[in-house]
Amino acid sequence: MNEKTLIPFKGTVVQEEQLKEVIAKHRDQKGGLMPVLQEAQGIYGYLPIEVQTMIADGLGISLSEVYGVATFYSQFSLTPKGKHKISVCLGTACYVKGSDKILEAIEARLGIKSGECTEDGLFSIDACRCVGACGLAPVMLVDEDVYGKVTTAQVPAILDSYRNEGGDK
Repeated sequence: MNEKTLIPFKGTVVQEEQLKEVIAKHRDQKGGLMPVLQEAQGIYGYLPIEVQTMIADGLGISLSEVYGVATFYSQFSLTPKGKHKISVCLGTACYVKGSDKILEAIEARLGIKSGECTEDGLFSIDACRCVGACGLAPVMLVDEDVYGKVTTAQVPAILDSYRNEGGDK
């Protein structure tokens, strides 16, 4: 991530207390790290280094062990996710139909790269493999909304409809 898109950690006292309760609940449990990470991600929405450090300290294990598990499993995210999660399918059918150009248009419009979140926390982008809508290629999703046969020219209007909350989706 570049400095422009680095979002500072904004954990609250309430979240920290919830995490401490989760750690205490699983501290003496064999394999307790996984449920702690899952619940911590539920509390914070992602696993920033500050949260990983609290988990390591609370469980009495190394930060590298926490980081290793958090980066091994795809269910965990080390970066914040936006209010609106954008996924662009880069599966074969979508890629052949130009989904890489759709992803580039979204990145250019939002000023972030795949895997990042906008500074205002409104959007995050992720590339994914096949969403199972090959007949609609190229496909992008915004939250649960599916957009098929997307063109780069449509990207600004699609994003603006979410930016303007209440606009046509």
